[in-house]
Amino acid sequence: MNPKIIYLAYEMRIYKAIVVIIACSCTQSLFAQLGFCAGNSGSPIFTEDFGTGISNGPALPAGTTTYTYVNGAPNDGSYTIASNTAGYFDWFNIQDHTPDDVSGKAFIVNASFTPGEFYRRTITGLCENTSYEFSSWLLNLHPRSGVGCPGNGIPINVKFQILDSTGMNVLAEGDTGDIEDKTSPEWGQYALLFTTVPGQTSVILKMINNGSGGCGNDLAIDDIVFRSCGDLITLSDTANESSIYACEDDGPVGPVTINAIPDFSIFANHFYQWQESSDAENWIDIPGETTDAYTTPLVNTDSYYRVKVSEDLVNISNDQCNVISEVFEIILVPTPNAPNNIGDIRICENIENGILTVRVPPGILVNWYDAPTGGSLLEPNSSSYTTDIAGTYYAEAVPAIANCPSDTRTPVTLEFYPLPVVTDEELFFCENTDITLESKVTGVTYEWSTGETTENIIVSQPGTYSVEVTDPRGCSNIKTIILNQIDLPDIGEILSDDLDISISTLNEGDFEYSLDAINFQDEPIFSDIPGGIYTISVRNKISCGIVSREYFHLVVPKFFTPNGDTINDVFQIDGIDSTSDYEINLYDRYGKLLKSAYNSPLRWDGRFNNRGLPSGDYWYSIRIGDKVIKGHVSLKR
Repeated sequence: MNPKIIYLAYEMRIYKAIVVIIACSCTQSLFAQLGFCAGNSGSPIFTEDFGTGISNGPALPAGTTTYTYVNGAPNDGSYTIASNTAGYFDWFNIQDHTPDDVSGKAFIVNASFTPGEFYRRTITGLCENTSYEFSSWLLNLHPRSGVGCPGNGIPINVKFQILDSTGMNVLAEGDTGDIEDKTSPEWGQYALLFTTVPGQTSVILKMINNGSGGCGNDLAIDDIVFRSCGDLITLSDTANESSIYACEDDGPVGPVTINAIPDFSIFANHFYQWQESSDAENWIDIPGETTDAYTTPLVNTDSYYRVKVSEDLVNISNDQCNVISEVFEIILVPTPNAPNNIGDIRICENIENGILTVRVPPGILVNWYDAPTGGSLLEPNSSSYTTDIAGTYYAEAVPAIANCPSDTRTPVTLEFYPLPVVTDEELFFCENTDITLESKVTGVTYEWSTGETTENIIVSQPGTYSVEVTDPRGCSNIKTIILNQIDLPDIGEILSDDLDISISTLNEGDFEYSLDAINFQDEPIFSDIPGGIYTISVRNKISCGIVSREYFHLVVPKFFTPNGDTINDVFQIDGIDSTSDYEINLYDRYGKLLKSAYNSPLRWDGRFNNRGLPSGDYWYSIRIGDKVIKGHVSLKR
C-alpha cells in the first residue's frame, strides 16, 4: 500500500479516537439520542433471545441484574424468563418477539419502585475503531384501562448505556422516552450507535429503569443484538441498475461489471471482499476479488453478489468488524406458460359487460390483446378483461419482474345470446268485459306483473301490464302492454224541440245514435220526428255495446194560426196518444181555463165560448202520469 495512504489512514484513526474521547467527556445531551445504523450492517456479533421452552428460567447469570428472579409473575423489583405471560396480573398475555421462535422466551420485568440499573452485560470480540449498532425490542405489558391500573398505568422508560470495559467511560447512551400502555400489545425496536476506541475490544451494555415502580412500568425485553455499522454501500452495474432480470430464453447474461459505491458516512477507507451465492442465503468469498468492482463471468443460472467492506484491511475477514453491502441479483427469468382459460363466456345481450378471466401462477402478469400475435394491447397487468363487444380476445402471460412473454397467447371468447323477441302493444277493450293478454312468445317461462306464470292471462281492468319471458339459457326480456278501456256511452239529457229530438251524453267518445236501435247516425239530433215513444240508443263505433233508454217524444207546437187556411189552424199535441194516463189544460194569461182534455186528444182552434180569442201567448199544462210539463203556445191571427 502507498505509504502516504497508510499515513492518512493512521491519522484518520487517531482523529476518530480523539472524537470518541471528546464525546465521552462531553455532557450527556450530546449522545442522548437513540438511532439506527443509516448505512450497512454486518452479521450479528452478539444476540440474546433468552432461549426457548415452556418452563420459566433459567435465571440470568450472576451480575447481570440486581432484580430478583421468580418462577412466575414478578412483583416490583423482580423478573422472570418466560415464553408467555398468561395469568400474570392483568398484563397482556404475550409471546416473545423472535421471529419463527417456537416457545421462545423473553425477559419479563416488573420495575422496582426505585429507578436504577436492572440489566448489565459485557459484549466481547469487538474490533477497535469500529462503529456498532446496539438494538433491542421492548413492550409495555400493561393494557390501557386495565383492571390493575384504572386508566393509564405508569409508562415504561429505559435508558441504554454503552460503556468501555472499565465501566467508567460512557461511549453512548439514550432514553426510549415514555412508552405508554396501549389497547393491544405492541413490540417496538430501539437502537443506539457507538464507536470503539483504539485498543478497545469489549463494551458493557447497561439498561436503566428511568421510571418509578407502582401500578404499571412493567415490560418485556427480547432480541438484544450487536452488529457492526458502516457506510451505506450500494451496488450498480455500468447501466446504473441495481439488479438484472433477463429472459432465460435469451441465453447467458454477462459478463457484468458491478461497482461498489460507499457513501463515506462512516468509513474513511474501504477494503473489499466480493461474495457470491446461488440462493441469497449461503455466501462464499470469490478468491482474489478485493477491489471496488467485480466483473462476473457469463451467468447461466440465478446468481447473487455482494461485497464485504471494512475500514481496515485486517478486519475484512473478521465478520465482527466488517459490513455487508446491498445484494446485486442476476435472475434468469423463465418463459411462462400461456395463461389457463377458465372458460369462454356466453351471456345474454342485455348484460352490460362480459368479464373474461384467465389463471396464472403468482408473480405472473397478464396482458390482453385483440390478436393471437402482434395486435393492439387492450388491457395490461390484469387477469381479467371487461368488454361489451363479442369476439375472441387473447391473454399473454408475462413475469412481473421481466418482459419475458409466453410463447403463445390464450384465446378467450365472449358471445352474447340474443334475447327472446317481444313486441310491446297498446290494446283497447270495452267496459264491463274481459280481454286476454298474450305474450306471443313460446318455449319460454313467463312471469306477469300480476304474478301469474301462464303464457296468456285474462284481465278486466285498464292499466299497464308486463310479462318477463325467460328462455332456457336464462335470457330474459320484458313485454309491456298498455291496456285502455273504452267506456260505454252514458246518456244524459234527451230533449224534444217541436219535431226535433236532441241527445246528449255525459262522457265523450266516438258515438253514434239511433231511435230504433237499428238505424244509427253520427249526429245526436233527429229532425221532423213525429211524437211518440222511442227507444233512444247510443253506441261506440267500435261495437263496444249499446246503451238504450225509452223516451216519450211529445210534439208541442210553438204557435198555430187559426185563420181558416187549413194550415196549422189547430193547436194539438202529437204523440200524447201513446200513453193512456194524461191530462191537458189550456189557460189564458190570467190563468183562466180555456180548454181541457183527459185521456183523450185535445184540439183547440183558438176559440172560447164560440168566440175567437185574440193573438197572444196561451199557457198549457200537460200531465203524463206523475210528470207535468208546462209551457206556452203563440196564437197568431
